[in-house]
Amino acid sequence: MENFISTLALLCIGLILKRIPQFPGSAPKTLTLYVIYVALPAVILVQVPRLQFNWAMLIPLVIPWLMLGLSAGLVLTVSHLLHWSKEVTGALMLIVPLGNTAFLGFPMVEAFWGRENLSYAVLYDQFGSFMALSTYGTFVLAAYGSAEKSSIRSIAVKIITFPPFIALLTALLLRTLTIPPALTKSLELIAVSLVPVVMVAVGMQLELRMDRHNIAPFGVGLLIKLVIAPLAALAGCNLLGLTSMAAKVSVFEAGMPPMVAAGALALMAGLAPQLTAAMVGYGILFSFATLPVLYALMT
Repeated sequence: MENFISTLALLCIGLILKRIPQFPGSAPKTLTLYVIYVALPAVILVQVPRLQFNWAMLIPLVIPWLMLGLSAGLVLTVSHLLHWSKEVTGALMLIVPLGNTAFLGFPMVEAFWGRENLSYAVLYDQFGSFMALSTYGTFVLAAYGSAEKSSIRSIAVKIITFPPFIALLTALLLRTLTIPPALTKSLELIAVSLVPVVMVAVGMQLELRMDRHNIAPFGVGLLIKLVIAPLAALAGCNLLGLTSMAAKVSVFEAGMPPMVAAGALALMAGLAPQLTAAMVGYGILFSFATLPVLYALMT
């Protein structure tokens, strides 16, 4: 609950700041650039080297990628049928498949399933959501974030030079090394700034009213993210007889709202900023109602 209230407070701060003349129109983009080039890599460098693996944790490693494929496929299908623009399609391809599985996911998992089951949420987030952001997210940004058609080579270059992706490779290498405590503390300090900075940036672009042409993608995107994807994950686990806590936490994480960092990517690329900000902001609000229902279906 405290994290939820903090998120609302940060959104409200962003809404207030955008009405202050001293803040230029470029402020949200500046904030998101800081997130992509500084805060997000710091989070990856802090979290990934700490993970410990065993065979019981395969479920939270697999489900996020299955949900990504399902969500992306649904977005592409609906976008084609309704003839949405490249900008709208790109925004939805970024923010629908990727969930807010850390900042909102961790406290929600702890609140509903207990602190002893947070390890499953960490695996889901770090090797699902964040790895997908670093790879899949970069691919989508390269393919939809520019007017010119991107070649396979240009997309590959953007992926391997993308700061979070570089941080991910570095973090995997650091698993075998001992990081100096002073460096770890510095990275942790920077990592803490990720969510506050992003949520303020989202709040600065959040509009209570949406253009009529954004209502349909807004509704479809959140329907897929908050309802269809988690129910599909739950149905799949039930069909396969997966009733362990690892499966339940993974299904719960699949129902998290759009990831704020994915929203930052979309905002930075200019992909339907109003739609992106609305989905990230209102997605958090709506998830406060959908997550308890999802929990009830598993208990």
